[in-house]
Amino acid sequence: MKESIFEILENQPLAASVYRMVLWGDTSEMTAPGQFVNLKLDGLFLRRPISLCSLDEDRMTLIYKVVGKGTARMSEMCAGQTLNVLTGLGNGYDLSVAGDAPVLLGGGVGIPPLYELAKRLRAEGKKVSCVLGFNTMEEVFFAEEFEALDCDVTVTVRDLPEDPACAAPDPDGASCGGPLSGIRYKKGFVTDALPEVYSYFYTCGPEPMLRAVYKAAKTSGQFSFEERMGCGFGACMGCSCRTITGYKRICKDGPVLRKEEILWDA
Repeated sequence: MKESIFEILENQPLAASVYRMVLWGDTSEMTAPGQFVNLKLDGLFLRRPISLCSLDEDRMTLIYKVVGKGTARMSEMCAGQTLNVLTGLGNGYDLSVAGDAPVLLGGGVGIPPLYELAKRLRAEGKKVSCVLGFNTMEEVFFAEEFEALDCDVTVTVRDLPEDPACAAPDPDGASCGGPLSGIRYKKGFVTDALPEVYSYFYTCGPEPMLRAVYKAAKTSGQFSFEERMGCGFGACMGCSCRTITGYKRICKDGPVLRKEEILWDA
């Protein structure tokens, strides 16, 4: 963990209540996809944890959704302003067990941590499938960025309209075509679009989605948990998860846990 001052290079809206922030500074502690940073915001006692989306030498991209005072304040910040950032938090995903054809499953703002993962898996020559889940078409973001990595991309939308603006759906809800010609659309949830064959899975999203993936997945995999964090580095025990070896802290021992170690509470 390292405390540094970063300069904001960009802070722009991507979709409904979703923003992309690009920061410049010392990224040396950010070594694995799935790690997160903790941002100090003036006037607020607790830092805000945000997952790493993309890393490029001394620049890192964060994508966040406005859900409260902290993220609302972030959305108002401009290029040129600075942020106090704790970097190098969390364990991140383990790529060594991916196999030849991993699938990445993300829901909402659980999608950004999978982007850096997809970049690194593609750099290793893996055949990567991505299933990105949203509630509405207005919320869809970053599908084209995954496609640009030459990933096989499916977007699932819980409330897919009969004629979404960017695709021409088939009668059963699946669709191809339109400006996003290589991206398939399917009505439903990410578990409705799991490939028939894949070597391993990585996932991040809200807990109901993670539980559904746990039940539906045919292989081993890794889960990145979204939790409210007090400190972000394991001191407060406020973000614990029950595992086969006892409770683990999502911020310190996670946020990534393996499928075989998780014990879901009833």
